Amino acid sequence: MVISDPRTGEPVGRVRIADQADVAAAVERTRDAFRSWSEVSPAERGVRLRTAASALSAHADELAELNERETGKPRADALGGVLAGVATLEQYAELGPLHTGRTLRGDPSAIDYTVAEPRGVVAVITPWNDPVAVAAGLIGAAVVTGNTVVHKPSERCPHLGELLGRVLGGALPPDVVVTVSGDAGTGAQLVAQPGVSMVAHVGSTAAGERIARAAALTGAHVVRENGGNDALIVDADVDPVWAAEQAALGAFANSGQICTSVERILVHAAIAQPFLSALVAEAEQRTADPLFGPLVDTALRRDVHAQVLEALESGAVALTGAALSEGAGSFYPATVLSGCRPTMTIMREETFGPVAPVQVVDSFDEALRLAADDRYGLAATVLTRSLEHAADAARRLPVGTVKVNAVFGGAPGGSAEPRRASGSGFGYGPGLLDEMTLTKVVHIGVAP
Repeated sequence: MVISDPRTGEPVGRVRIADQADVAAAVERTRDAFRSWSEVSPAERGVRLRTAASALSAHADELAELNERETGKPRADALGGVLAGVATLEQYAELGPLHTGRTLRGDPSAIDYTVAEPRGVVAVITPWNDPVAVAAGLIGAAVVTGNTVVHKPSERCPHLGELLGRVLGGALPPDVVVTVSGDAGTGAQLVAQPGVSMVAHVGSTAAGERIARAAALTGAHVVRENGGNDALIVDADVDPVWAAEQAALGAFANSGQICTSVERILVHAAIAQPFLSALVAEAEQRTADPLFGPLVDTALRRDVHAQVLEALESGAVALTGAALSEGAGSFYPATVLSGCRPTMTIMREETFGPVAPVQVVDSFDEALRLAADDRYGLAATVLTRSLEHAADAARRLPVGTVKVNAVFGGAPGGSAEPRRASGSGFGYGPGLLDEMTLTKVVHIGVAP
């Protein structure tokens, strides 16, 4: 498996794809390690996870460099992702020992309570767009609750995945975390292993649905955060320039390669023209920025451009961008499309590129209706000065996360469940600790 730098097209290196025997051996090793690791006290597991966080911090620059070389993610953003992974490990090191059961009220002469027990071997399958932060969250929650992990990183950043495995695995007892490198076939082999008790997946909807079907045959518990088609609603009462800044951040950050990127924009007709003008200026400024990174590879660029061309053929208008760049690499310009309609693929499906498709609406109610009419259910954002509109959006939008007046952000400790094609289960936050464990009820009566 050869990996190329998406900025230059030059090879980064070659990684061997794990075969069926490698995958089976990895699962068996982690099953053996589970017997002793699950008996370690939660407090000690927290200490070991904190050591892993320190090790990750010590390798932050090296990991960020590999991330940039394999995926094109700008170095500063890549380093931020590593440091976010460090913070997540530290958070779970604190939360894990506090993950307790409950006392139940029954017969006054008896004792009833619940205990959270680890599931066993967790298969963690992670994406390339934020590879360290996502992996750290899933791995950290798994190991601090007493599980062991087989991690399959994305085939688009395998060198980074293998280094991450060495860093985290070296800070934990042997075989608590084992890494297998490979492609989609490797992931399928891992999910199908009978010794896997749980699968935690972040990635495309197509992959997540295949995982869910495979796990139905093995009985493994599945948590997955998959694709999104996140809407941004721009109300009539907001500053259009500020709204354009928010839209550009949501649509163009990391070149649009974020799970919760803004994928479609519904702007009120009253401010549509100044909003579009400001958004075009934002897009052109980002495209000209030397730090504006490429798409992860030419295959993704081809898919993004195909959606843009289909929209143009269906009546959309490119106000800026929408053209393949010349030269090496897989760069794609920040693109603004106006005149978009709900039937266009670019408004119906996740694009995963720096494209801002805009549809003008006549009312906030129309925007809410269009935003809700979607097969995905990851997140949505509303920009409004109206408390009534904000409350209405929070109630009516069928997504896991509703953001008001900020396309990114949120308080620590939040946990949300994606809906429909976007996945299922708590994939982060304290709720992920619940996913990683099984609840046992204990009843202790009094012998006569």
